[in-house]
Amino acid sequence: MVSNKYKRVLLKISGEALLGEQQFGIDPVPVEMIANEIRSIYERGVEIAVVVGGGNIFRGMKNSAKLGMDQASGDYVGMLATVMNAVVLQCALKKIEVECRVQTAIAMNQIAEPYVRHRAIRHLEKGRVVIFAAGTGNPFFTTDTASALRASEINAEIMLMAKNGVDGVYDDDPRVNPNAKKLDRISYDDIIKKELKVMDTSACALCKQNKIPINVFDFKAEGSLVKIMDGEDVGTFVSVN
Repeated sequence: MVSNKYKRVLLKISGEALLGEQQFGIDPVPVEMIANEIRSIYERGVEIAVVVGGGNIFRGMKNSAKLGMDQASGDYVGMLATVMNAVVLQCALKKIEVECRVQTAIAMNQIAEPYVRHRAIRHLEKGRVVIFAAGTGNPFFTTDTASALRASEINAEIMLMAKNGVDGVYDDDPRVNPNAKKLDRISYDDIIKKELKVMDTSACALCKQNKIPINVFDFKAEGSLVKIMDGEDVGTFVSVN
């Protein structure tokens, strides 16, 4: 067995990562790439939990306002979008012989298992990838917060936050400011105080509280997960100091 820096990880993937070249929905090309990236560390014996967003299908706050929906209803629709993405990713993983289970925070027994913490941990111990869907099961919380919560519950050693085309945390938005400086390391407090838009402040605070470091990296750079498991510096590392 190859030596890995981390034994158990939580991988957060945005729904937009599944868009590919499309404006809406799911593109099979990035889905296949994501599945292969997960397999690259699955084969090394890493215990992997995944949270995938639903922004490629429905964004709670943005879409609910356009449709005249209240935020709670919009958030629930967004949670259902994450379930769709989770089932698609599960199928892609099974296709390449990666054992996988989907657990949802909203009960839908015909589609997936209900989220049960001890069962999720048992799946991980048995070498199965576990995809957590439907966020926290509650409105007003994002999938960033759901990721931090699930990482805390399963005792993940690190939260791997995959971004699309952004290779870490910057002191300003690199898509707007070409002079923005990439930060190799940053503290939880600095992200919160400087209001850097890398993740929700509640998710950052929860990781700080439970001493879970965060590695922000560009998922489009293939091989990043293997490099992180090898202990290489990839993207930005978020911790106490």
